[in-house]
Amino acid sequence: MSAVHLRISAVHSLCRLRLLLALLVAAVLGLGATRAHAVEPFVIQDIRIEGLQRSDPGTVFGALPFRIGDTYTDDKGATALRALFATGLFKDVRIEIEGQVVVVVIEERPIIATISFVGLKEFDSDVLLKSLRDAGIGEGLPYDRALIDRAEQEIKRQYLSKSLYGAEVATTVTPIERNRVNLTFTMTEGDVARIREIRIVGAKSFSESTLLRQFEAGASNWVSWYTKNDRYSRAKVNADLESLRAWYLNRGFLEFEIVSTQVTISPDKQDISITITIREGQVFTVTAIRLDGDFLGRDDEFRSLVLFKPGEPFRGDQVQATVRRFGELFGTFGYAFARVEPRYDIDREAAQVVVTLHADPQRRVYVRRIEVSGNTRTRDEVIRREFRQLEGAWYDSSKITLSRDRVDRLGFFTEVTVEMREVPGAPDQVDLVVNVVEKPTGNLQIGAGYSSAENLTLSASIKQENVFGSGHYLGFEINTGKLARTFVLNTNDPYHTIDGVSRGFDLYYRASSPYNSYGSSYQLVTMGGAVRYGVPFTDKDTVYFGFGFERIEIPDNAFLPNSYYLYREEYGPTSNSFPLTVGWARDQRNSTLLPTDGYYMRANGDFSMLGDMQYIRLNAQAQRYFSLPLNLTLGTNAEVGWGFAVGSRPYPVFKNFYGGGLGSVRVFQQGSLGLVDPTGAFIGGNRRVNANAELYVPMPGAGTDKTLRFFGFFDVGNVWGEGQTIDLQSLRASAGLGISWISPMGPLKLSYGWPIRSQPTDRIQPFQFQIGTKF
Repeated sequence: MSAVHLRISAVHSLCRLRLLLALLVAAVLGLGATRAHAVEPFVIQDIRIEGLQRSDPGTVFGALPFRIGDTYTDDKGATALRALFATGLFKDVRIEIEGQVVVVVIEERPIIATISFVGLKEFDSDVLLKSLRDAGIGEGLPYDRALIDRAEQEIKRQYLSKSLYGAEVATTVTPIERNRVNLTFTMTEGDVARIREIRIVGAKSFSESTLLRQFEAGASNWVSWYTKNDRYSRAKVNADLESLRAWYLNRGFLEFEIVSTQVTISPDKQDISITITIREGQVFTVTAIRLDGDFLGRDDEFRSLVLFKPGEPFRGDQVQATVRRFGELFGTFGYAFARVEPRYDIDREAAQVVVTLHADPQRRVYVRRIEVSGNTRTRDEVIRREFRQLEGAWYDSSKITLSRDRVDRLGFFTEVTVEMREVPGAPDQVDLVVNVVEKPTGNLQIGAGYSSAENLTLSASIKQENVFGSGHYLGFEINTGKLARTFVLNTNDPYHTIDGVSRGFDLYYRASSPYNSYGSSYQLVTMGGAVRYGVPFTDKDTVYFGFGFERIEIPDNAFLPNSYYLYREEYGPTSNSFPLTVGWARDQRNSTLLPTDGYYMRANGDFSMLGDMQYIRLNAQAQRYFSLPLNLTLGTNAEVGWGFAVGSRPYPVFKNFYGGGLGSVRVFQQGSLGLVDPTGAFIGGNRRVNANAELYVPMPGAGTDKTLRFFGFFDVGNVWGEGQTIDLQSLRASAGLGISWISPMGPLKLSYGWPIRSQPTDRIQPFQFQIGTKF
């Protein structure tokens, strides 16, 4: 009996299931009928479109897979619906059949009329509008709710990257006439979530404070308002974790491990706590260094590049630096894709490791083509002529590095990089792409003034280091004032010959009226011209030759310095000379704009053996830059000068050296060191010694402008005249702080310092400012 009841129940259940399936099929068919009714195929006599307001009928006809005279089928109707919806222009589409006429009923999406933001502070509205438009949301575009939802989520993610974890974004859609809508994004940004603490768990060999100093991120402090170091960023924390890993590897902890990183945020989303769990391991000592693989038969040459030795603690930075040096040496022989892999054989019981450097040079390649990119103004040839890596020659990494440095030393670009690309289908060829970012190389200044002493004065100057993108230099300066009348014209062609011999011309007239220390002025008139040649003897060394004419006039004046007056009385108001200039320079800096490594040396002499003035004036300078940890750079500079007479006349006083101020010994007034005339005028001396040291610190928050830096300085030097003894007791010294920036007008320096060694009669000027000097 029970079995019969079970069978009947099963039958009833099956009937109910069939009834439900039938209803579902009927509902689906009914829904489909509202879109495209199932019809028998027929020949289309006409196509009509209804409901269009703004869209072009051609857009609809272009999406339809049928035309008048074609046979209409249900499949074609379904294809037409999919194609019309895919345009994104329509909210709803139906196909109705009236006899043999196909009627396409359209309901257009609203068009976005305006987009506005309320409460937006963290982002620029124009940038945000552009990003929204790129995502398909903009004025004049169809309104799509799905796109708006995705935009809200993306904006929230951007707020998260700014540590605004409590930010909320809401969108208000306001319909207006003609099927349009106004969009309003309302932002509730809230306050920035700040790192309250960072804890490191598991550290035994170093204190937590020592490890935290390796981090860029950190808890809030008194400078966080500027550095923003207390803002949480996943990328920033990951970079700090890599710095922590490198810290341990560089101290022998070969098996150091970051076990976990936990980030917790307070309920009010304002405070963030980070807990980092580490496992230090033990310190390993290197017991042997082995070379394995193919070293081109130059094992001894490669072995000489190893920076670590057996018996020393393992240091990860030295191993990586050795790997880079191996790769660079392989590159000089044409093996651009050489692989060098350090392998470690670890003895944990003895805390020892054998380092094996395995090398696979792979294939040798040559450079097929060199391309230049990013030079919108500078001609290709200006860049190409600096390249020492030639097309069609074997790849040579040392020549490529030298070429990059030579292009950078032109001073026309803020950034120079060389990218290597493989040639498809040619495994033995590569292309080089030189990417440059141009910077302004010209300076134009125009000025006018009026005073009772000078009446109307006009001044103008133009300096262009890269005239019309040719690499030529052109400088012109004019000033019509009575106290400072100037006309200067300079030109230089760095490639006067195809071999790189440069030629320059100088033409100048200067009538200056300097003041003495009592506020009275006198006048000097200097005019002349010169031609200069620079001959590159090697890629590093250039020798300069020049010949010119110069006339100096000392007009009579009641306030003329006594030394000038005596010279004028004895030798007359006018002196002529024909100086021959000989110089040498070697530039091994990695950049002229922002050097962080390398050196620069120069020496030059002016030899005037003809004319009224017969003298020799010698000058030598050496600069050295050192790249230090934490992105610090130490720059040093030393300069000496000596002038003396070779004829019957004494050394001309107007050829003296000057000291004091930026470019010399800072804190002391510009040009105030050396001899002081009885009239109070600073007249310098015929001997000069300067030494400078600067420690550059990147300015936090400067972004991509790496030229904006803090620096601390120490200067020492002086100027001595005839009859004065050069000794250490007479040296002046100063120290201080400053800001350096490569501005569009030239190198800019602001400094504030204190005299360390001075005399009561020295002119002290703690704050100094100058454009156009580096040391």
